[in-house]
Amino acid sequence: MMVQPLRSPDLRRAPAAESEPKVAVMLNANARKVDARVVKMLSHVVPEQDLFLSRSELDARRIAQTVLERGYPTVFTGGGDGTFMGFVNEVLQQVGPRGRFAGQQAPRFGILKLGTGNGIAAHVNASGARGDGILNDVLRARAGEVPGHRAMDLLLVDGQRAPFAGLGVDGKILNDYIWVKESLGKGMLKSVLTGGGGYFSAVAFKTVPYYLTGSVQVECEVINGASEAYRIGPDGREMGEPLAPGAVLFRGEVMMAAAGTMPYYGYGFRMFPHASSRRGFMQLRLGQVTPTQVLTNLHKLWNGRWNHEGIHDFHTQGATIRFNRPMPFQVGGDAAGYRDVVSLAVAPESIELLDFHGAMQ
Repeated sequence: MMVQPLRSPDLRRAPAAESEPKVAVMLNANARKVDARVVKMLSHVVPEQDLFLSRSELDARRIAQTVLERGYPTVFTGGGDGTFMGFVNEVLQQVGPRGRFAGQQAPRFGILKLGTGNGIAAHVNASGARGDGILNDVLRARAGEVPGHRAMDLLLVDGQRAPFAGLGVDGKILNDYIWVKESLGKGMLKSVLTGGGGYFSAVAFKTVPYYLTGSVQVECEVINGASEAYRIGPDGREMGEPLAPGAVLFRGEVMMAAAGTMPYYGYGFRMFPHASSRRGFMQLRLGQVTPTQVLTNLHKLWNGRWNHEGIHDFHTQGATIRFNRPMPFQVGGDAAGYRDVVSLAVAPESIELLDFHGAMQ
């Protein structure tokens, strides 16, 4: 969710001419790591007219329009995956067929690691908030010295774009993490229970115990979309013949059904280790494992190295997932209620990300 600006930028003011590539920076002023110190640091390396602070969806819309009006080739967002995807959705809507800037090319996006999960930041090796990391990333972009860029596909879920979504245990984990962070992550425990430690604690002490005493496996059917799909082996290679459009990809009991177009959920959790290996496709992952197996192999699962016969992976461009009862649902790391039917598809447009692999940290 976007938040009120700490100061109100003059969106009508045009940026001064300069030899360096134009780079805009949009910050979510309510993000935990976007404080006065960060804003002050960035103000020393980013001209005032290029630095934007947001507090609402309306702010984000206006900033997106200004970025497109001025023709910035690159825009950074700071505030986490939710901030990033909210702004990306706004930009893509503006350049879409019915948008104010229909047909205009979207800018290239950079990530400032100022959120909590920071899954997309991990994907492009963005620098951390400590020291001068984020300043170096912006300066390198302004100087045209970023090592490269990468295209990233996105899921289309209920008209919104997101890097991942899921039904079942991953939605339960998200809800449990929020409970741990809000109920226990205070005082001396705040630093331990508001990041990766909070997720580990939620999985180990709340999610798994819940499923040890309750129903884990739920009947599920997954139908392929309008294009061919491929089963993926543990090594990431596609196996067997292509699966036809409309084919049943899976039918049986599972504890989770999720999909992503990038490897990371957040905190370095490689939920979809094969998500980026085939452009234009998502990795669909179905979990047919027990809570005890998850807990025993949590480290391997976290690092994308757990090979188990109960994990079923596919590359597909779209799928409809049906459970026989409503399951916890999450989109891009945000809780989205309970659903028994969800249709996922790869969005028709991809985005370009600055890629700092090999960049100065």
